[in-house]
Amino acid sequence: MYRNKKIVVVMPAYNSAQTLRHTWDEVMEQGIVDLVIVVDDASRDETAAIARTLPNTLVEIHPRNRGYGGNQKTAYRLALAQGADVVIMVHPDCQYTPRLIPAMATLIASGLYPCVLGSRILGGYARKGGMPWWRYLSNRFLTLTENLLLGSKLSEFHTGYRAFSREMLERLPLETNSDDFVFDNQMLAQILWVGGQIAEISCPTRYSDDASSISFARSVRYGFGCLATGLTFRLAKLGFISSPLFSRDAHRGRPV
Repeated sequence: MYRNKKIVVVMPAYNSAQTLRHTWDEVMEQGIVDLVIVVDDASRDETAAIARTLPNTLVEIHPRNRGYGGNQKTAYRLALAQGADVVIMVHPDCQYTPRLIPAMATLIASGLYPCVLGSRILGGYARKGGMPWWRYLSNRFLTLTENLLLGSKLSEFHTGYRAFSREMLERLPLETNSDDFVFDNQMLAQILWVGGQIAEISCPTRYSDDASSISFARSVRYGFGCLATGLTFRLAKLGFISSPLFSRDAHRGRPV
């Protein structure tokens, strides 16, 4: 299945010194990853120094903090430049288990799907893993609303565990997206816009003191950003507005 396919894992890192090496170990234990790319978003700890000691790892350091979305833009650009056929994003905080990498890579490498998500909602893992109740409720509300606006049936839009085909990444206008957390949401909306299918697999997760998280205030801003993305998608699809996030040429199936 993986013959002649280059599997690259990207890790958007920020102050991840305590968990980076452990996550890297679990990623490489899967036996199929050719390269790990760590993009350090101007961390204040030893993240970059630790990353440089890891074999089969390309390290990129932002001189100033660009944000979660800005980090991913760099990571995907580097992955494509390194010849990746399958790109899997794994957060370096051990929140998502790397043991799902072979399953996610198989769905991409086989050509079945251009995007695969590790869902915390399928199987009820979100609350079991310690997701705060307010975050769980907002996840369910936003996902329901976005499914209605985008015409999709995903169990959640907000997981950070994602796999993509090279062809899909090359097609999306990622540089038009936000540098903040809503980048994730915009990216999935763009995949749906171009007619891409999104698969989901059930993903155990854990929340702990060393897992990355955003504040309540930033979560509220993220929520409004998700709603704005869904509404923009719907209005653009109806032809009422134009948006750089959703290219008409991409909607017709031509490269963007």
